[in-house]
Amino acid sequence: MCDYSLHAVATRPAEVGETIVTTTFRGTSTRGFASEADMSVAVCLLPGTELAFADNVRYDNRWIWTRTINSRVGKFGKIDPHIPDRHHDAIEFPDGKYVLVTQLVEGQRATVLQLPVTLPLGGREHKPEITADSQPTIRRLPIG
Repeated sequence: MCDYSLHAVATRPAEVGETIVTTTFRGTSTRGFASEADMSVAVCLLPGTELAFADNVRYDNRWIWTRTINSRVGKFGKIDPHIPDRHHDAIEFPDGKYVLVTQLVEGQRATVLQLPVTLPLGGREHKPEITADSQPTIRRLPIG
């Protein structure tokens, strides 16, 4: 999914195997993922999407410092989806810590390893409907 502040940006769903790049979208102050081929279109991830970053993940608060997480893999999810008008998109790391997508340093590359599993329904492949009540959420843990 794409964060609430990217509703005015063109979007498309992520594809397995593609490389996506962290960027700030024109006309917003929000960072997200875009395809290397078209940096103006936000690539949206479903909760549970697994990513492999090219390098250890770097994040910042945009004004004071940049930090590095000693991990190159993470899973996309949502933080506090029931609270409106706030960034919810986050990456959770194997140690249980998370970083909001909008805090990721620009220019980081990640490969989409796996999308959430689809469930068979009536003999057909079915993508479950994601609602605020059914979305996997990430535990709120401080990073630092």
